[in-house]
Amino acid sequence: MLNFSYLTVNRETKTYRQSLYLYNHNLFINLNSLIMKKTILTAVAFCMLLVTDAVAKNETSNTNADVTELIVKKELSTFCKAIMKGDINTVERLIELGEDLNAKSLGMTPAIFAARYNKAEILEVLISNGADLTLKCNKGWTIVKHAKLSNAKEVLEVLKNTV
Repeated sequence: MLNFSYLTVNRETKTYRQSLYLYNHNLFINLNSLIMKKTILTAVAFCMLLVTDAVAKNETSNTNADVTELIVKKELSTFCKAIMKGDINTVERLIELGEDLNAKSLGMTPAIFAARYNKAEILEVLISNGADLTLKCNKGWTIVKHAKLSNAKEVLEVLKNTV
């Protein structure tokens, strides 16, 4: 095997590059290109590992999110669902059946749900049946703050007239 080295000078950038070539009969290998290929393959393998790890973590987090979402959906009461949809007949019927007007669902009272979704008529029904408007959600926000954040003008008028 013969080793042959030569020096290349780039006149524009004034840089020098030394290349080493190996000759073995009719086999010609440029070590610089071999090193470059090895570097590229290593970089690609590293990126594949990162992507594989990210996908695995993403799948794991999605699995946990699905479980959490199922728990959250299960926690939302039927009473609050009816309020969110604006189904006043169901709300009145559930009140007749003895539904607790101040029981929290997802950390909010039924009155807060009515305020948040701008259901003024339902809020009036809740107030007339004895809902406590002074209760705060688990974040510590009042019914008025929820109404303001939701831009629920009709509910704010009802609350103004009640207080």
